[in-house]
Amino acid sequence: MLLAVDIGNTQTALGLFHGSELRTSWRLRTAADKTADEVHLDLAGQFGLKALDLACVEDVVIASVVPALTPSWTETAKRVTGVEPLVVGPQVKTSLALDFDNPDEIGADRIADAVAAIEQVGSPVVIVDLGTATNIEVIDKQGRFLGGVIAPGLATSADALFSHAARIPQSDLAVPDAVIGTNTAEAVQSGLVLGEAERIDGLVGRIFDELGYQAPVVATGGFAHTVCQLSRTIDRHDPDLTLTGLRLIYDLNHQEEC
Repeated sequence: MLLAVDIGNTQTALGLFHGSELRTSWRLRTAADKTADEVHLDLAGQFGLKALDLACVEDVVIASVVPALTPSWTETAKRVTGVEPLVVGPQVKTSLALDFDNPDEIGADRIADAVAAIEQVGSPVVIVDLGTATNIEVIDKQGRFLGGVIAPGLATSADALFSHAARIPQSDLAVPDAVIGTNTAEAVQSGLVLGEAERIDGLVGRIFDELGYQAPVVATGGFAHTVCQLSRTIDRHDPDLTLTGLRLIYDLNHQEEC
């Protein structure tokens, strides 16, 4: 089986694939200072919780936006499988055409999202990834990655607000009943949660204006479930989009090797 690992700034997503089928998935808290031994213990523990044998993993594909953790996961993958994992980077084949000033700047998770979205809905397509950052990626009618938008994510914005405004108490990032909050917690939820949905809709509208046409919008990431129900532009929610993209990238490179 193939283990796909998406190392994000806040969470690390794992997906276990048998062929094209995603058998199971996990989300772990990302800790940038973990050693390979600690990563190995975490991985073994997660497999044990689901009564799975870690020995079933035959290969690993990794996307990482946390450079300090990449060696730990790479070493763990080698211990588990006996072979080097595929770490998505500039030298890895992705089938994605890039119309971007400096392709080396594009995060591996953004590439994986784009590859999966094109496979699922074709091009053009817009991807909204709601994680530590809110990333919006734009694929044009020719299937080219044009770039997109990077903004603070929902939780990142909340942390900044709570840490800089002493009189504003921390509130759950839940959907409020109304835009006009009748207490501080509801007002914060309106500004953060409804504000995130409005920001995305506004940016997507501007993207459509710039392209000159509209496109399907696919959302993924930890806060996608909350924001999708509020958005007027998001058409589809796929929580496993990045993992699917990693599997597709692995398949492409494996076929090339064969």
